[in-house]
Formats: sequence, C-alpha cells, structure tokens
Amino acid sequence: MILSEILYKVSLQVVSGKTDIEINNIVFDSRQVQKGTLFVAIGGTQVDGHTFINKAIELGASAILCENLPESLNEEITYLKVENSAKEMGFAAANFYKHPSKKLRLVGVTGTNGKTSIATLLFRLFRKLGYRCGLLSTVQNQIDDDIIPSTHTTPDSVKVNQLLSEMVQKGVTYCFMEVSSHAVVQERITGLYFAGGIFTNLTHDHLDFHGTFDNYLKAKKGFFDQLPATAFALVNTDDKVGKVMLQNTAARKETYSLKNIGTFKGKVLACGLFGLQMEIDSKEVWFKLIGSFNAYNLLGVYGAAVLLGEDSEEVLMQLSDIQPPAGRFEQIVSKNNIVGIIDYAHTPDALKNVLETIVDLKEGNHQGGIPQIITVVGCGGNRDATKRPIMAEIACKFSDKVILTSDNPRNEDPMDILAQMQKGVPSIHFKKTQTIEDRHEAILAAVKMAKPEDIILVAGKGHETYQDIKGVKHHFDDKEVLRAAFGEI
Repeated sequence: MILSEILYKVSLQVVSGKTDIEINNIVFDSRQVQKGTLFVAIGGTQVDGHTFINKAIELGASAILCENLPESLNEEITYLKVENSAKEMGFAAANFYKHPSKKLRLVGVTGTNGKTSIATLLFRLFRKLGYRCGLLSTVQNQIDDDIIPSTHTTPDSVKVNQLLSEMVQKGVTYCFMEVSSHAVVQERITGLYFAGGIFTNLTHDHLDFHGTFDNYLKAKKGFFDQLPATAFALVNTDDKVGKVMLQNTAARKETYSLKNIGTFKGKVLACGLFGLQMEIDSKEVWFKLIGSFNAYNLLGVYGAAVLLGEDSEEVLMQLSDIQPPAGRFEQIVSKNNIVGIIDYAHTPDALKNVLETIVDLKEGNHQGGIPQIITVVGCGGNRDATKRPIMAEIACKFSDKVILTSDNPRNEDPMDILAQMQKGVPSIHFKKTQTIEDRHEAILAAVKMAKPEDIILVAGKGHETYQDIKGVKHHFDDKEVLRAAFGEI
C-alpha cells in the first residue's frame, strides 16, 4: 500500500521525505522489520522504540513514525513526526488493513471480571446460531475452529487489524473481543469501529499500572466514550459505576440487572453444583454455568445478542446448552467424590464471588457430614501488590483451610509475594492457613487433607498452562496436577 493512503486520519506534525512510496508492513518491534516496513517508534516505561530507529533503517525500513525526530535524518528515509505514536499507529494499521472492523460486527467487552466468559459465551452462542465468528480473548484468539495463541488480553492495534482482516477474508460476520484497561490507555483499540460495548463490573485490580482507582475507572469509561452513535453500550447497573460508563457515550444506552430496573432483567431461582436456574425477561431457563457471577455473565450475553437483532427465545434456548469457558469454575471430581474447582479468579472480587458460590453449594449439596472448603491461592509477581493481603483475607474468610502458594512470580521472589499475602491473614485464622511456595506441592497437600465431598478451589491461573518465573514460562497446568493427584487417591 502507498504510504499516503496509510496516513489517512493520522495527525502529522512534521513530514520529511516522500509519501508516495510502497509500504509492505507496519511494525513497532525493530526485530520484525524487513524491506519496505513502516517502523513505529513508541516510547515505553521499559523500552523506548526511538532508540531502535537506526537499527530499523539498517534492516530495511522505508519510513519511520515517531514522536521525536533523530538529530540526523537519512535522505532516503521518510520521517513522520506525531504527538502520540501508539495512537496514530492505530489509525495507520486500520488503513493498511482496509478497515476490517467496519466489514464485520465487532463487540467489545470490558470490566474487571467476566470479560473472558462473556466474550467466549457470545462467540459460542453466535456459532450455534449459525454465524461464522471470531474471538479475541485472554485464553485464545479464534476464527471459527482455528485457534491462534493469545499473548495479551487485547492485542496491539496492528495485530488486532491483522486478525480482523483474516476473519473478514474467511467470511466472519461477528467478532467478540475483550477490551482491557491497558488496551484503552495504550491506544490498542484506536481506529477500530465497534458495533457494541459491554461493561461487566469494576473492582480492585491493575492499580500497579493505573496508579489510582479513578484512573482505572477512566480507562474503562474511555472505551465507551469512543463508541459511535450506531453502536450500543450495555452496562451492568448493579455495579455502582455502571451508569458512569454511559455518561459521555454517543452509543445507544442499555442496561442489565439482577437487582435493579434494567433493559434486560434477570433473577436467580436456583443454583446447584451442576447448573443455574434463572428467570430472564419472564422466561425460566436452566443453564450449565454455576454461580450468581455467571448469572450476570449470562444476562449480559443475552442482552447483547438481542441488541444485535437475535430472537430472544432462540438465544435462551441455545445459551442453555453452552458449557462454561475453560478455567472458569471448571470442575473435576475424584473417584471418592472430592470436588476440585479450577478458576481464573485472580482479583479480590473474583475470588470472593467464586468462594461465596462454593459456600452456597457446600450448604446445599452434601449427604453425610458437612464438607470443608480448601482453597489454594497465590498472587502474580510484578502486578498490583496492594491486592495481595486482601486476597489472603478473603480466602480465609470463606474457607475452612487455606494454602497460600506461588502463582506467576515473574521477576519477584515468590516468598516476598507470599509474605505480603500473609499480612492479610487475620490472627484467628493462623491455624487453618499454611504457606507452600511450590504450587505443585500445594495442590497435592490440599488433596491429601481432603475428605469425600470436600471442595478444593485452586484459584488464580484457570486456563493458563504455564508458570512465569524470571521471564521463562515453564509448563504448569492446575488441571493436570489436580487430576494426577486425584488419581493417586
């Protein structure tokens, strides 16, 4: 594509060189540069892309998009100075891939908890309704049956447009994607055209990145502020900031609720170990998902599907047959009837929701003695440290026994993370809490102390199949370890 076509809507401050040159690709990682590349230099907290401009030119870059021009300019290279490289890269990428987000119906899901579940449920629902669909999620990116590994909750703007372009070429008409707060602030969704946006909830998370809860809120709200008038904005009004998301959006404002008045109204009638009975818009339906937090997810999915023009009764019938996403309240039952639950819960609110659901199940699903809840939980390294003691406190409050263990320590010392978690353990719960750094040993210990009908929650990693230690991802799967441990009983 000719560079001048790629620069449509890009706010340029300085142009040095020709804009009628051919561009073969757009990258912001100099290691991916080849002949005819537009290299985008993005300033970062750890690495500044501007320091790699000369390397990019050596590797064949034809044009440079940057915030700061080099002191010495190469006459054979086109330099494009902008105020915000990441933002303008979004517009450039959309132009380069010929605006694929306008050629299908793209729905974004944002919030602290529930993004993956809602996006995945929508993907599965619309496939059951007969559509070709795409999915961009924390667990994986997917084009119908083709699975593409996922590295971020929301990919960078170039990758997003590339994936959407591939979806369009393969006949996809709907794509459902998670929109993280990082993605909004880092301009990863700039230049995309959304048919709708869904807000789940806002709780304690990512303060290591955003600094304050208010900044975190503004990042989520920023997604809705960008929605066009042709889109819908569907928010959970049972969350105290739900309506805040709608304050400045041009999109059609819609709501869903279990407790208040909403466009889409639901009610939990019964919740058991194998499903959830709900009333949605005066219709009673049994779902295979479990827990009140999933009641919100199902209601959000239902609302979005109806807003996208689907028949309400057909939506409920198809939804009732859908399994929960991987690593979301996923159950494994041992031969002697110990129930293991794998869940991605890695925020205080998510852990609280899962444990409250397990408490309800514990009280209504036992035949002999009262079962105990054993929770295995950790916190990731190089992430929001303020939630660590809160996570431990919640685990202690709702569990009979707690094992604090390692999650993804990344570049932190696991014992330092665990020491911070231990500060949240109330003194009255010291005796029922132990710390085992090795996650494999922690899960084995939980199984060894469990009796028939006890419930073991292994929280924090869910679908993940690795442990991130010192920059290296080692294979580790909670489900594999738990199944193996059950097999040894």
